[in-house]
Amino acid sequence: MENLLNYNIFLIGFMGAGKSTIASCLHRSHGMQVVEMDSVIEQREKLPISEIFRVHGEEYFRHLETALLIELQQKSNVVVSCGGGVPMRAENVQAMKRHGRVVLLDAKPETILERVRDSHDRPLLEHNKTVEFISDLMEKRRPKYEAAADIRVATDGRSADEICEDILMQLRKLDDRSV
Repeated sequence: MENLLNYNIFLIGFMGAGKSTIASCLHRSHGMQVVEMDSVIEQREKLPISEIFRVHGEEYFRHLETALLIELQQKSNVVVSCGGGVPMRAENVQAMKRHGRVVLLDAKPETILERVRDSHDRPLLEHNKTVEFISDLMEKRRPKYEAAADIRVATDGRSADEICEDILMQLRKLDDRSV
């Protein structure tokens, strides 16, 4: 299959916004290679994210994310499912924008809670699974998410296929304007 894009798509958004689901959809529908940042880091460190946080701290984990983003600049036509905190660092945003487009997946706090309720691999939410906590954390991150995003797509109540098509349509429009 011919490459769909000559750049990477970086999916950002809060935990549970749909990044992994949409990355899989783009892989299935358009043959894009998928990089799940959290999974790659877990494999390399031979520890789950929660243990990396516990043993080495959040700052160590954030450095691993930045190193992986820099490494991904060597590739194209890859959809990268970023961890929720990736856009919080300016150097991460610069790395994503250097060789790709940044897509912000949005969902309401209630939707997020429903999606992550049974998950135990999200250290920041583990003992804080309430709409209020999620809403507060989303609000803290929103300015950085919005500043990083080239496009923004709502995921509430939509199928993965609808979201993928919306992303590709918006990216094509953006690409047409930048030519």
